Amino acid sequence: MRRFVPLIFLMVVMTTLAFAQEKSKSEGEATVAPVKVTPLRVSVTFVEFEGEKKVKSLPYSLVVVADGKPPSAKLRMGSRVPVYTGKENGMQYLDVGSNIDCQAFRADNAFDLKLSLDRSWVEGDVAVPVERNSAQSVAGQFPEPVIRQFRSDLSLVLRDGQTVESTFATDPLSGKVFKVEVSLNLLK
Repeated sequence: MRRFVPLIFLMVVMTTLAFAQEKSKSEGEATVAPVKVTPLRVSVTFVEFEGEKKVKSLPYSLVVVADGKPPSAKLRMGSRVPVYTGKENGMQYLDVGSNIDCQAFRADNAFDLKLSLDRSWVEGDVAVPVERNSAQSVAGQFPEPVIRQFRSDLSLVLRDGQTVESTFATDPLSGKVFKVEVSLNLLK
């Protein structure tokens, strides 16, 4: 029996140590604060006017996580437009459309939005003369697209449900007026 006493004592000590380690692990896990995730729906609308008449409204919506990893979202929507370069294989394609980059950070009872907006579009065309080639007897003109562009970098502070008209610009050639409306909603 005396032989088993040290063995029993050793088993009691080992069990106590194992229990203490498990308890300290669970206490350590409880001290780690959970990361608060706040998903937001950010809506951006490009509105175009000719005088007082609204001629175009282009809405876009994206989800961004405030203070997320990463705290950003990107949206790309567009087409590739052929442009005559006048060289051999004389076409080059340009990206035309809307690009929106958004970052969101928590700011007291609101959210600080950093937006980078880039919108380009084809509006009409200009006749460009086509050069004659010795292999071809092509004469005439090629309709070259006119590509317009709008860019803006914004820093806005918005609350849940708030909409703001953030940018107002006039195209110097066409006289058209462009407005940007931004709204924010918490996703639940």
